[in-house]
Amino acid sequence: MLDIAAICLVVTALLAYLNHRFVRLPTTIGVMAIALFISLVMVGLDAIGLDHGLRQYEESFLRSIDFTDVLMQGMLSFLLFAGALHVDLRALRQYRWQVATLALVGTLISTVVVGVGMWLVLPLVNVELSLLHCLIFGALISPTDPIAVMGILSSAGAPKNLELVIAGESLFNDGVGVVVFALLLGVLASGTTPTIEGAGAILLREAGGGIAFGLVLGFVTFHLLRSIDQYQVEVLLTLATVMGGYALASHLHVSGPLAMVVCGLMIGNGGRALAMSDHTRRYIDMFWELVDEILNAVLFVLIGMEVLLIAFTVPILFAGGVAILVTLAARWLTVGIPVRLASDLFKLPKGSSRVLAWGGLRGGISVALALSLPLGSEREIILALTYCVVVFSILVQGLTIGRVVRAAVGASR
Repeated sequence: MLDIAAICLVVTALLAYLNHRFVRLPTTIGVMAIALFISLVMVGLDAIGLDHGLRQYEESFLRSIDFTDVLMQGMLSFLLFAGALHVDLRALRQYRWQVATLALVGTLISTVVVGVGMWLVLPLVNVELSLLHCLIFGALISPTDPIAVMGILSSAGAPKNLELVIAGESLFNDGVGVVVFALLLGVLASGTTPTIEGAGAILLREAGGGIAFGLVLGFVTFHLLRSIDQYQVEVLLTLATVMGGYALASHLHVSGPLAMVVCGLMIGNGGRALAMSDHTRRYIDMFWELVDEILNAVLFVLIGMEVLLIAFTVPILFAGGVAILVTLAARWLTVGIPVRLASDLFKLPKGSSRVLAWGGLRGGISVALALSLPLGSEREIILALTYCVVVFSILVQGLTIGRVVRAAVGASR
C-alpha cells in the first residue's frame, strides 16, 4: 500500500510540475490531460511493438488499485468536506430551494432521461444494453461531480450567486445519485422491482439520515472546537471528524457524502466564525486547501491513467459519442430549459441556463461507480461509456466553461 501511495504521489507531483512549467492548464485538467496523453502513447507504442513492457507495467499498477475503494471510501470524504468548508451558508440559504430542486428532482429526472434515451439509441450503433443497465448508467452519470465543478469554476469568473448554485447542486446531487445507483444495483442483484414506498423509504433513510447525521456530527465538532484554542488540536479534530464520521456513516447505512457536505457547511460557517481564533482559522483553511489540491491532482491523474483498462472498439466509441450527446441533452432538459423558462423564480442572471447546463461536469465519482458494477460485458460497456463522457466533460467542457461564463456575463449586462 505504501508503494502504491508513493508512486501515485511521485507521478502526480511530476505531472503537476510539467503542467505548471509548460502546459499551463488548470491543475486538475492539466494533470489528467498529460496522464491520458502518456497512456495513449503507450497504447500506440505497444501496437507497433516498441512498448518494451511499459504498458503492461502501468496496467499491472492500475489493477493493484481499487479505484472505487480509493475514491468512495478514501478521497471522497476529504474532498467533499474541503469543498463545503468554503461555501457561504448564509448565501446558500437564499438559494436553498433552487439547489434542492436541481440536486434532487433534476438528478432523478436526468437518470430516467439518460437511461431511456440510451436504451432507445444504443441499438442504432450496434450496442445492446438492457433498460435496467441503461438506467444504472443514467444514475451514475447524472450527478455533477463537485470535485471537478468546484476546482474548475473557481477560476472561471462566474457571478457569485451562479457559482454558489452550481457548487451547492454539485455538493448535494452526488449523494442523491449514489443512493439511486445503489437502489438500481439492488434491483439488478435481486431481480425484483421495489415499490414506490420502499424506494422512497430507502431514499429517505440514506439521504435524510445522511443529512441528519451530518448535523449531529457538525454540532459535536463545533462544540469541541469552541472549547479550546490550540490550532494543532483543532486541525486534528476536523481530520478525525471527516475520517471517523464517514466510516461511521457507512456502518449506520446513511449517506456519507451528504453527511460530509452538511458537516463541512457547519464547520466552515458557524465553526469558523464562532469556534476558531484567527490563528486557528488560517491554519485550518491552509490545511484543507492543501488536502483538497493534492487529492484532486492524484484523482485526476488516476482518471487519465485508467484508459488503459478500458476495452474500446469502434461500436463502443460510437456509443461513447452517443452517450456524450444524450447526457448533454438530458442536462439541458433537466437544468438548462427549466432555469431559462423560470428565470424569475431561480433569481439568477441572464444566461445562467447556459452556464448551468455546460458547467455540469462529470468526474471521478461516475468512474468509481462504474468500476463497482459486477463483472460482465455490461460493466465493460457502461465503464467505456462513462469514461467517454467524463473525459469529454473535463477536457472539453472544463476548458471552455470560462468562455461560456464570459459570454453569459456579457449578455446579462
